[in-house]
Amino acid sequence: MFEGTLKKMQTEHTNPINYFLNMEDSFLHLNQCLGKTIQIQHSGSQCLNCKQSLAIFRQGFCKSCFFDSPATGDWIMRPELSKAHLGEADRDLEYEQKIQLQPHIIYLALSSHLKVGVTRKTQLPTRWIDQGAHEASVLIEVPNRFLAGVGEVALKDYFSDKTNWRKMLQHQAEPIAWKEEWNKALDFLPNELKQYTNKQDFSVEELHFPVLQYPEKVSSLNLKKTPLFVGKLMGIKGQYLLFEDQTVFNIRSNEGERVKILIN
Repeated sequence: MFEGTLKKMQTEHTNPINYFLNMEDSFLHLNQCLGKTIQIQHSGSQCLNCKQSLAIFRQGFCKSCFFDSPATGDWIMRPELSKAHLGEADRDLEYEQKIQLQPHIIYLALSSHLKVGVTRKTQLPTRWIDQGAHEASVLIEVPNRFLAGVGEVALKDYFSDKTNWRKMLQHQAEPIAWKEEWNKALDFLPNELKQYTNKQDFSVEELHFPVLQYPEKVSSLNLKKTPLFVGKLMGIKGQYLLFEDQTVFNIRSNEGERVKILIN
């Protein structure tokens, strides 16, 4: 029996990708659970920030912490709102400078379809793995989060910035002409970012997920409605567990929920 508060799965970039779920007294290597029956029992909630047993509002935080913590500022989802490069605070300047004032990557990734995204350089390839991308490519590297946001906003006129999670889990992405799309994206970047481009940098990273069987349809597990679930694990992709009965469970969106897990 494993018990603890859910946090996003930790990953190791191998072939296939290794997934680990950190619990209270140990960790669970989920790849070893493929083909086995897993029981998940919901047993409460715990804010990842204040650690109190409070209802989760968003991103694993209770409502108070979500609106107070610098880790959930608007610039997280909208990097173009970053202000640390100006010396201006959103919620906590020291924290924001630490995160925002470091190299960031603008990238293209193929999961359900080709999308544009940004992340800290230190978060690659973790960011691609978490999104369930099976192919991805670095477009450019910029020195801070604000410039990455400027580039992403410009490219959103031509590329999606969202993943269709259902198609991603069903592995339905169409093949693309990578070099053509990559060059097109470079051309669409605003002039202030052209200095960071290098057409010799093109490469495509392939990622392989531990999946025995992709679902034909997907039904999302809601712990509040189904506090006790039992199913055979058939795959792991992105931050989702895929079960034989077409149920999928998003670990990331259930951060802060406490569970007991039994492997048979």
